[in-house]
Amino acid sequence: MTLSNGINSGVCPEMIGDSPAFKNINELISKVSATDSTVLILGESGTGKELIAKTIHLKSSRCKKPFIPVNCGAIPMDLLESELFGHERGAFTGAIAARAGRFELADGGTIFLDEIAEMPAILQVKLLRVLQERSFERVGGVKTVQTDTRIMAATNKDLEQEVKAGRFREDLFYRLNVIPVNIPPLRQRKEDILALCSFFVRKHADRFGRQPVTFSDEAVNIFMNYEWPGNVRELENTIERLLVLKDDNVVTPFDLPERMTGKKIPELPSIIDDEDANPFVAGIDLNSAIEEYEKRLILHALELNNGVKSQAAKYLNLNRTTLIEKMKRLGI
Repeated sequence: MTLSNGINSGVCPEMIGDSPAFKNINELISKVSATDSTVLILGESGTGKELIAKTIHLKSSRCKKPFIPVNCGAIPMDLLESELFGHERGAFTGAIAARAGRFELADGGTIFLDEIAEMPAILQVKLLRVLQERSFERVGGVKTVQTDTRIMAATNKDLEQEVKAGRFREDLFYRLNVIPVNIPPLRQRKEDILALCSFFVRKHADRFGRQPVTFSDEAVNIFMNYEWPGNVRELENTIERLLVLKDDNVVTPFDLPERMTGKKIPELPSIIDDEDANPFVAGIDLNSAIEEYEKRLILHALELNNGVKSQAAKYLNLNRTTLIEKMKRLGI
Protein backbone atom coordinates (compact mmCIF):
# COMPACT_ATOMS: atom_id res chain seq x y z
CA MET A 1 0.00 0.00 0.00
CA THR A 2 1.37 3.42 -0.97
CA LEU A 3 0.87 6.14 1.61
CA SER A 4 -1.01 9.35 0.95
CA ASN A 5 0.83 12.30 -0.57
CA GLY A 6 -1.25 14.90 1.29
CA ILE A 7 0.83 17.54 3.06
CA ASN A 8 -0.58 20.66 4.66
CA SER A 9 1.87 23.41 3.76
CA GLY A 10 2.77 26.19 6.15
CA VAL A 11 2.57 24.11 9.34
CA CYS A 12 5.09 22.04 11.21
CA PRO A 13 5.15 18.34 10.27
CA GLU A 14 3.95 17.23 13.71
CA MET A 15 0.63 18.92 12.86
CA ILE A 16 0.19 17.37 9.42
CA GLY A 17 -3.20 15.80 8.91
CA ASP A 18 -6.92 16.33 8.49
CA SER A 19 -8.22 15.11 11.84
CA PRO A 20 -10.49 17.39 13.88
CA ALA A 21 -7.69 17.72 16.46
CA PHE A 22 -5.25 18.90 13.77
CA LYS A 23 -7.71 21.43 12.36
CA ASN A 24 -8.42 22.88 15.81
CA ILE A 25 -4.70 23.26 16.60
CA ASN A 26 -3.92 24.79 13.22
CA GLU A 27 -6.72 27.32 13.65
CA LEU A 28 -5.50 28.19 17.14
CA ILE A 29 -1.91 28.62 15.86
CA SER A 30 -3.14 31.12 13.28
CA LYS A 31 -5.02 33.15 15.90
CA VAL A 32 -2.20 33.09 18.45
CA SER A 33 0.43 34.06 15.88
CA ALA A 34 -1.30 37.39 15.26
CA THR A 35 -0.83 38.44 18.90
CA ASP A 36 2.01 38.98 21.35
CA SER A 37 0.30 37.03 24.14
CA THR A 38 2.17 34.57 26.32
CA VAL A 39 1.53 30.97 25.25
CA LEU A 40 1.66 27.78 27.34
CA ILE A 41 1.99 24.65 25.19
CA LEU A 42 0.90 21.43 26.88
CA GLY A 43 1.37 17.90 25.64
CA GLU A 44 3.15 14.60 26.06
CA SER A 45 6.79 14.10 25.10
CA GLY A 46 7.24 13.73 21.37
CA THR A 47 4.13 15.67 20.32
CA GLY A 48 6.14 18.55 18.84
CA LYS A 49 5.75 21.34 21.40
CA GLU A 50 8.91 23.18 20.33
CA LEU A 51 7.93 23.01 16.67
CA ILE A 52 4.52 24.41 17.52
CA ALA A 53 6.23 27.32 19.30
CA LYS A 54 8.55 27.85 16.34
CA THR A 55 5.59 27.82 13.94
CA ILE A 56 3.80 30.47 16.01
CA HIS A 57 6.98 32.59 15.99
CA LEU A 58 7.49 32.24 12.23
CA LYS A 59 3.90 33.30 11.56
CA SER A 60 4.13 36.30 13.89
CA SER A 61 5.37 39.84 13.35
CA ARG A 62 8.54 38.82 15.22
CA CYS A 63 9.53 36.29 12.58
CA LYS A 64 12.65 38.20 11.48
CA LYS A 65 13.97 38.30 15.05
CA PRO A 66 15.53 35.38 16.97
CA PHE A 67 13.69 32.31 18.22
CA ILE A 68 15.65 31.13 21.28
CA PRO A 69 14.76 27.74 22.81
CA VAL A 70 15.83 26.87 26.36
CA ASN A 71 15.34 23.44 27.92
CA CYS A 72 14.90 24.20 31.61
CA GLY A 73 15.30 20.54 32.54
CA ALA A 74 18.57 20.02 30.68
CA ILE A 75 20.61 22.87 32.20
CA PRO A 76 21.99 22.41 35.74
CA MET A 77 20.14 24.53 38.29
CA ASP A 78 23.25 26.52 39.24
CA LEU A 79 23.79 27.52 35.60
CA LEU A 80 20.21 28.13 34.50
CA GLU A 81 19.96 31.65 35.94
CA SER A 82 23.10 32.74 34.08
CA GLU A 83 21.87 31.05 30.88
CA LEU A 84 18.57 32.91 31.03
CA PHE A 85 19.61 36.31 32.34
CA GLY A 86 23.37 36.52 31.68
CA HIS A 87 26.04 37.51 34.17
CA GLU A 88 28.59 40.22 34.87
CA ARG A 89 32.30 39.67 35.03
CA GLY A 90 33.31 38.21 38.39
CA ALA A 91 29.73 37.25 39.31
CA PHE A 92 30.94 33.77 40.22
CA THR A 93 34.02 31.57 39.87
CA GLY A 94 34.86 31.26 36.20
CA ALA A 95 32.93 34.36 35.09
CA ILE A 96 35.97 35.96 33.47
CA ALA A 97 33.84 38.16 31.21
CA ALA A 98 30.33 39.57 31.08
CA ARG A 99 27.89 37.48 29.10
CA ALA A 100 24.43 38.14 27.70
CA GLY A 101 21.72 35.64 28.58
CA ARG A 102 19.02 34.09 26.43
CA PHE A 103 16.50 36.85 27.20
CA GLU A 104 18.89 39.48 25.83
CA LEU A 105 19.67 37.33 22.78
CA ALA A 106 15.93 36.92 22.12
CA ASP A 107 15.18 40.66 22.37
CA GLY A 108 12.57 41.57 19.78
CA GLY A 109 11.90 37.89 19.11
CA THR A 110 10.67 34.89 21.07
CA ILE A 111 12.08 32.84 23.92
CA PHE A 112 10.75 29.31 24.32
CA LEU A 113 11.06 27.83 27.81
CA ASP A 114 10.66 24.08 27.44
CA GLU A 115 10.10 21.84 30.48
CA ILE A 116 9.08 24.92 32.46
CA ALA A 117 7.88 22.71 35.35
CA GLU A 118 11.53 21.85 36.04
CA MET A 119 12.47 25.48 36.75
CA PRO A 120 13.59 25.90 40.38
CA ALA A 121 11.48 28.08 42.68
CA ILE A 122 14.06 30.86 42.99
CA LEU A 123 14.07 31.36 39.22
CA GLN A 124 10.29 31.19 39.02
CA VAL A 125 10.26 34.42 41.03
CA LYS A 126 12.66 36.10 38.61
CA LEU A 127 10.71 34.89 35.57
CA LEU A 128 7.51 36.24 37.13
CA ARG A 129 9.11 39.69 37.30
CA VAL A 130 10.11 39.48 33.63
CA LEU A 131 6.52 38.66 32.70
CA GLN A 132 5.17 41.52 34.84
CA GLU A 133 7.74 44.26 34.22
CA ARG A 134 9.67 43.15 31.12
CA SER A 135 12.96 43.72 32.93
CA PHE A 136 15.65 41.85 34.89
CA GLU A 137 19.23 42.10 36.16
CA ARG A 138 22.14 39.95 35.09
CA VAL A 139 23.64 37.67 37.73
CA GLY A 140 26.00 39.83 39.79
CA GLY A 141 24.71 43.02 38.18
CA VAL A 142 22.76 46.03 39.40
CA LYS A 143 21.76 47.55 36.07
CA THR A 144 18.19 46.81 35.00
CA VAL A 145 17.92 45.35 31.51
CA GLN A 146 14.71 45.96 29.56
CA THR A 147 13.49 43.19 27.27
CA ASP A 148 10.99 43.11 24.44
CA THR A 149 10.69 39.35 24.22
CA ARG A 150 7.64 37.20 23.67
CA ILE A 151 7.57 34.29 26.11
CA MET A 152 6.28 30.84 25.25
CA ALA A 153 6.59 27.90 27.61
CA ALA A 154 5.88 24.19 27.43
CA THR A 155 5.59 21.19 29.71
CA ASN A 156 4.43 17.59 29.64
CA LYS A 157 3.33 17.85 33.27
CA ASP A 158 -0.01 18.97 34.73
CA LEU A 159 0.96 22.42 36.00
CA GLU A 160 -2.22 22.78 38.05
CA GLN A 161 -1.24 19.63 39.96
CA GLU A 162 2.30 21.01 40.32
CA VAL A 163 0.80 24.16 41.83
CA LYS A 164 -1.30 22.15 44.29
CA ALA A 165 1.80 20.15 45.25
CA GLY A 166 3.68 23.36 45.95
CA ARG A 167 6.28 22.77 43.25
CA PHE A 168 5.18 25.59 40.95
CA ARG A 169 4.09 29.14 41.77
CA GLU A 170 0.39 29.76 41.28
CA ASP A 171 0.92 33.39 40.20
CA LEU A 172 3.49 32.31 37.60
CA PHE A 173 1.14 29.63 36.29
CA TYR A 174 -1.58 32.20 35.63
CA ARG A 175 0.92 34.56 34.00
CA LEU A 176 2.06 31.81 31.64
CA ASN A 177 -1.36 30.32 31.00
CA VAL A 178 -2.73 33.29 29.03
CA ILE A 179 -3.30 31.17 25.92
CA PRO A 180 -3.02 27.42 26.53
CA VAL A 181 -2.37 25.21 23.49
CA ASN A 182 -3.06 21.54 24.18
CA ILE A 183 -1.32 19.21 21.74
CA PRO A 184 -3.15 15.86 21.53
CA PRO A 185 -1.11 12.64 21.55
CA LEU A 186 -0.87 10.75 18.28
CA ARG A 187 -3.12 7.96 19.59
CA GLN A 188 -5.95 10.52 19.71
CA ARG A 189 -5.54 11.55 16.07
CA LYS A 190 -4.80 8.29 14.32
CA GLU A 191 -6.43 9.61 11.16
CA ASP A 192 -3.19 11.57 10.63
CA ILE A 193 -0.75 8.64 10.92
CA LEU A 194 -0.58 7.82 7.20
CA ALA A 195 -0.10 11.44 6.17
CA LEU A 196 2.69 11.77 8.72
CA CYS A 197 4.27 8.56 7.43
CA SER A 198 4.22 9.97 3.90
CA PHE A 199 5.92 13.15 5.02
CA PHE A 200 8.68 11.36 6.94
CA VAL A 201 9.23 8.76 4.21
CA ARG A 202 9.87 11.49 1.64
CA LYS A 203 11.92 13.57 4.06
CA HIS A 204 14.33 10.78 4.94
CA ALA A 205 14.35 9.16 1.48
CA ASP A 206 15.57 12.49 0.09
CA ARG A 207 18.07 12.78 2.91
CA PHE A 208 19.54 9.32 2.25
CA GLY A 209 19.26 9.56 -1.53
CA ARG A 210 17.11 6.46 -1.90
CA GLN A 211 13.69 5.52 -3.23
CA PRO A 212 10.74 5.94 -0.83
CA VAL A 213 9.33 2.76 0.69
CA THR A 214 5.77 1.49 0.46
CA PHE A 215 3.92 -0.48 3.14
CA SER A 216 2.13 -3.81 2.99
CA ASP A 217 -1.47 -3.81 4.20
CA GLU A 218 -0.39 -5.80 7.26
CA ALA A 219 2.27 -3.21 8.12
CA VAL A 220 -0.24 -0.37 7.70
CA ASN A 221 -2.64 -2.13 10.08
CA ILE A 222 0.12 -2.38 12.68
CA PHE A 223 0.94 1.33 12.28
CA MET A 224 -2.72 2.25 12.69
CA ASN A 225 -3.36 0.02 15.73
CA TYR A 226 -0.15 0.81 17.60
CA GLU A 227 -0.57 3.30 20.48
CA TRP A 228 2.61 5.35 19.73
CA PRO A 229 3.63 6.14 23.34
CA GLY A 230 6.51 8.24 21.97
CA ASN A 231 4.09 10.13 19.71
CA VAL A 232 5.26 11.74 16.45
CA ARG A 233 8.92 11.59 17.47
CA GLU A 234 8.65 7.81 17.77
CA LEU A 235 6.89 7.61 14.41
CA GLU A 236 9.63 9.60 12.67
CA ASN A 237 12.38 7.53 14.31
CA THR A 238 10.65 4.35 13.14
CA ILE A 239 10.42 5.59 9.54
CA GLU A 240 14.06 6.71 9.54
CA ARG A 241 15.19 3.31 10.86
CA LEU A 242 13.22 1.51 8.15
CA LEU A 243 14.79 3.62 5.41
CA VAL A 244 18.28 2.96 6.76
CA LEU A 245 17.87 -0.80 7.21
CA LYS A 246 15.56 -1.83 4.34
CA ASP A 247 17.26 -3.27 1.25
CA ASP A 248 14.04 -3.39 -0.78
CA ASN A 249 11.16 -0.90 -0.94
CA VAL A 250 8.27 -2.78 0.67
CA VAL A 251 7.85 -2.67 4.46
CA THR A 252 6.28 -5.78 6.01
CA PRO A 253 5.55 -6.65 9.65
CA PHE A 254 8.90 -8.49 9.79
CA ASP A 255 10.68 -5.15 9.35
CA LEU A 256 8.96 -3.44 12.28
CA PRO A 257 10.37 -3.05 15.80
CA GLU A 258 9.41 -5.66 18.37
CA ARG A 259 7.51 -3.12 20.46
CA MET A 260 5.06 -2.67 17.56
CA THR A 261 4.55 -6.33 16.71
CA GLY A 262 4.23 -7.51 20.31
CA LYS A 263 7.26 -9.80 20.36
CA LYS A 264 8.84 -10.68 23.69
CA ILE A 265 12.04 -9.21 25.05
CA PRO A 266 15.29 -10.40 23.43
CA GLU A 267 16.04 -14.09 23.76
CA LEU A 268 19.06 -15.37 25.61
CA PRO A 269 22.26 -15.67 23.57
CA SER A 270 21.91 -18.46 21.02
CA ILE A 271 24.75 -20.55 22.47
CA ILE A 272 22.52 -21.48 25.41
CA ASP A 273 19.74 -22.80 23.16
CA ASP A 274 21.93 -24.23 20.43
CA GLU A 275 21.21 -27.95 20.32
CA ASP A 276 24.41 -28.56 18.35
CA ALA A 277 26.57 -27.03 21.05
CA ASN A 278 27.89 -29.49 23.63
CA PRO A 279 28.56 -27.53 26.82
CA PHE A 280 30.37 -30.53 28.32
CA VAL A 281 32.92 -30.40 25.51
CA ALA A 282 33.17 -26.75 24.48
CA GLY A 283 31.92 -25.15 27.69
CA ILE A 284 30.03 -21.86 28.02
CA ASP A 285 31.65 -18.55 28.87
CA LEU A 286 29.13 -17.51 31.51
CA ASN A 287 30.40 -13.95 31.88
CA SER A 288 30.24 -13.33 28.12
CA ALA A 289 26.75 -14.79 27.89
CA ILE A 290 25.49 -12.63 30.77
CA GLU A 291 27.07 -9.51 29.26
CA GLU A 292 25.51 -10.26 25.88
CA TYR A 293 22.05 -10.67 27.42
CA GLU A 294 22.50 -7.54 29.54
CA LYS A 295 23.44 -5.62 26.39
CA ARG A 296 20.35 -6.88 24.56
CA LEU A 297 18.09 -5.88 27.44
CA ILE A 298 19.56 -2.37 27.58
CA LEU A 299 19.24 -1.92 23.81
CA HIS A 300 15.65 -3.15 24.02
CA ALA A 301 14.86 -0.68 26.82
CA LEU A 302 16.43 2.19 24.86
CA GLU A 303 14.43 1.27 21.76
CA LEU A 304 11.18 1.13 23.74
CA ASN A 305 11.90 4.57 25.17
CA ASN A 306 13.18 6.26 22.00
CA GLY A 307 16.73 6.50 23.29
CA VAL A 308 15.78 8.52 26.41
CA LYS A 309 18.21 7.17 29.03
CA SER A 310 16.24 8.32 32.08
CA GLN A 311 13.11 6.50 30.87
CA ALA A 312 15.09 3.39 29.86
CA ALA A 313 16.68 3.35 33.33
CA LYS A 314 13.23 3.54 34.94
CA TYR A 315 12.04 0.67 32.69
CA LEU A 316 14.99 -1.43 33.88
CA ASN A 317 14.62 -0.34 37.53
CA LEU A 318 18.08 1.22 37.47
CA ASN A 319 19.48 4.61 38.38
CA ARG A 320 20.28 6.70 35.31
CA THR A 321 23.97 6.87 36.29
CA THR A 322 24.08 3.08 36.70
CA LEU A 323 22.60 2.63 33.23
CA ILE A 324 25.15 5.02 31.69
CA GLU A 325 28.00 3.15 33.40
CA LYS A 326 26.71 -0.17 32.07
CA MET A 327 26.36 1.30 28.56
CA LYS A 328 29.97 2.50 28.65
CA ARG A 329 31.18 -0.89 29.90
CA LEU A 330 29.22 -2.77 27.22
CA GLY A 331 30.21 -0.39 24.42
CA ILE A 332 26.65 0.79 23.71
